[in-house]
Amino acid sequence: MNSREFRRRGKEMVDFVADYLEGIEGRQVYPDVQPGYLRALVPTSAPEEPDTFEDIINDVEKIIMPGVTHWHSPYFFAYFPTASSYPAMLADMLCGAIGCIGFSWAASPACTELETVMMDWLGKMLKLPEAFLAGEAGEGGGVIQGSASEATLMALLAARTKVTRRLQAASPGLTQGAIMEKLVAYSSDQAHSSVERAGLIGGVKLKAIPSDEKFAMRGSALQEALERDKAEGLIPFFVVATLGTTSCCSFDNLLEVGPVCNKENMWLHIDAAYAGSSFICPEFRHLLNGVEFADSFNFNPHKWLLVNFDCSSMWVKNRTDLIGAFKLDPLYLKHSHQDSGLITDYRHWQLPLGRRFRSLKMWFVFRMYGIKGLQAYIRKHVQLAHEFERLLHQDPRFEICAEVTLGLVCFRLKGSNKLNEALLERINSTKKIHLVPCHLRGKFVLRFAICSRTVQSAHVRLAWDHISQLASDLLDAEKE
Repeated sequence: MNSREFRRRGKEMVDFVADYLEGIEGRQVYPDVQPGYLRALVPTSAPEEPDTFEDIINDVEKIIMPGVTHWHSPYFFAYFPTASSYPAMLADMLCGAIGCIGFSWAASPACTELETVMMDWLGKMLKLPEAFLAGEAGEGGGVIQGSASEATLMALLAARTKVTRRLQAASPGLTQGAIMEKLVAYSSDQAHSSVERAGLIGGVKLKAIPSDEKFAMRGSALQEALERDKAEGLIPFFVVATLGTTSCCSFDNLLEVGPVCNKENMWLHIDAAYAGSSFICPEFRHLLNGVEFADSFNFNPHKWLLVNFDCSSMWVKNRTDLIGAFKLDPLYLKHSHQDSGLITDYRHWQLPLGRRFRSLKMWFVFRMYGIKGLQAYIRKHVQLAHEFERLLHQDPRFEICAEVTLGLVCFRLKGSNKLNEALLERINSTKKIHLVPCHLRGKFVLRFAICSRTVQSAHVRLAWDHISQLASDLLDAEKE
């Protein structure tokens, strides 16, 4: 493909994408395929001679689309949103064209510097404490990770290195192994499974703190666990507080947990993967109160801020804690500006070496929507969630299982878990809408998350009518 054909095919692909997204409402949200469906539809090996572009595009509709779960359908209410916008797609095209591997400033100065500035822009939108911003001479700063899972793992590993070095400095005879076997980290029992996974990868014990009646971790419960573990000779060193849990969008009490962490000299990491986007709205910023106690903070613009995957924003108060844990400097990666103090090399902030020019997506989206446009988008989703909540309140057969704060509603039929499992099976088997469940205090609960950029009140009401009718059918069947 030469540049002339690329111009033609590129325009065709833009039309294909626009047609797909404009017509996505007419597609079945969840596919009708079985595991292994695709292998039978493609050759067993790559072609010896080139295929035509037309054949490939035809196969997209014939082979790929039947197996796609349409995350951007206005009838997709599962998991949490994954962001999508035309400005971000255009920026991704440019990222692919530039094709730099921005592991250092020298590898592509614009890639490094735009990321630093975009992370400061976003930090200011959230009104983060100044300590988290890079500025021109700050000690903190931000980095784009691939996911919140990576951010949690990076924070845990940095905290592990920091406490190990501190203890060895105080007691030079202590071995790393002797310290590691006593290290213990903490999170709420509502924290995402990626936190537990970080503990497994990091080789440290992770303990779940029982949450309160609002599914929040409280300072007193954390303190009790710390006292027990210290009495047993363990070394508490790391806490993950979640703002907007995956199950029910609950919020750990930062104003209680933060001071405990600071007093005990433990690293506090905040995981706000979903909810963090809402903090750009003044009316939701209070949910972030207590961030001043944290050592690191993370959320995913690729969930709810119209920046396509992958773009997970992580800030640290002291970047040397993060960089110092992973810094390796082979000669082939060194450059003359790396010790100038004016720039950073992001290869030291992450697990991989290479990295894409992801900040272009942020730059395009922030400029083409503006802060007010992004705030309006968040508010619309929250309003739709409250609309669904009101519909539930009008039907005495249902109960709401957690406070509706942002764009997630957790609900169930009053009755047994088996009854609600049957309701979800009916909902998802009809494939008109798509939901996923969670467990809250032993109850099987349905999650209704506002996800699509194009979802409107009419879609929410249609979803409610569909759920209500299926519930009626199920309850009638139960009586027979």
